[in-house]
Amino acid sequence: MFAMPLMPRLAAAALMMLIACQTAAMSSTPVHADDSGETPDALLARTLIEIRDNHLDAALGEINKVLRDYPNFRLANLIKGDLLLARAQPLREFGAAPNAPRDRIEGLREEALARLARYQLARPTDRVPKYLLQLNRDQRYALVVDTAQSTLYVFENRGGQPHYLADYYVSSGKNGTDKMRSGDKRTPLGVYQVAASLPRAKLTAFYGVAAYPLNYPNEWDRREGHDGHGIWLHGTPINTYSRPPRASDGCVVLTNQDLETIGKNLRVGVTPVIITENIEWAEPEETGALREQLLQSVESWRHDWESRNTEKYLKHYAPGFSAGRQNLAAWSQQKRAVNAGKTWIKVGLDRISVFLYPDRDDLAVITFDQDYSSNNLSNKMKKRQYWIREKGAWHIIYEGAA
Repeated sequence: MFAMPLMPRLAAAALMMLIACQTAAMSSTPVHADDSGETPDALLARTLIEIRDNHLDAALGEINKVLRDYPNFRLANLIKGDLLLARAQPLREFGAAPNAPRDRIEGLREEALARLARYQLARPTDRVPKYLLQLNRDQRYALVVDTAQSTLYVFENRGGQPHYLADYYVSSGKNGTDKMRSGDKRTPLGVYQVAASLPRAKLTAFYGVAAYPLNYPNEWDRREGHDGHGIWLHGTPINTYSRPPRASDGCVVLTNQDLETIGKNLRVGVTPVIITENIEWAEPEETGALREQLLQSVESWRHDWESRNTEKYLKHYAPGFSAGRQNLAAWSQQKRAVNAGKTWIKVGLDRISVFLYPDRDDLAVITFDQDYSSNNLSNKMKKRQYWIREKGAWHIIYEGAA
């Protein structure tokens, strides 16, 4: 059993400073919205609470529970090592083992802070991420990544509206967010979708059990001059349970166990993945009102296209509009020429999804299936539009095939 006199010496250690910072407002009752009591974060938090309260035998018992189920959890191994080392000597820093690499210890300390912050975070039960305005019927699930909280949220589509299902600890880019250049080791912010599924057999061990490339750079990234490639959701090496919160080259990284759970619900070309630095939560009434504004704008655009009133139709496009190499002037010239040869036009829209862009209240991404027919042409396509709000009205700033 640990001797009581060790506690004053432990209190001066960096481990205890970590606990003091993160557990001061915590009780022994978990506050996480989806906590079963046996998750790694819950067990880790209980370990530190027991240390804070001078129940060091109990703390060792809790950390052993973590390692029983997750033997490759390096952070848990480090905390256990500190607890055992405290029997023989005072602890003066987090990760007190001799010759421990300082950079790796600092990464594990940051992971401890991130996991405890997640544990204490009470997800709003009556609000949703403001970006998820409408899911189409094929999008059974949506992912929202909060890089500041090192958390990936999974939402389920119920009648077009998102409902919280689960959340998971993740790592992201070593140099933060807002990716702009290839090799900058940053995670992009934006609205993406799962673009491919790579099984373990096609990967090196570094990526774990699977990988799901995202469609970075998307249309808006390219418009803004952002480049690079290879932004994936992926797992960890098999001998590693998890990684520090800022440890990837820009990808979003989950434990292999969590990725296997999430992967069952991911669909290539369908599942949206929204990455933001800090989730903004909104009341359902707020998202509902914005959704109706945007859907009405789309319907007005569709109606004016069918009417063959080309000038009215073109008023739906913003001055800064572009599509590929066409600016608004070139686009308008082409549409006037094409519509002049039409005696009738029908435009049907289906599977409409509507997402607000992260950190932008004035930019929305709308994707739909378009069924176009006229007296001399018929085609079907999946289309994506970016709508921007200017002077209180929504206009199309980009349009193209999805």
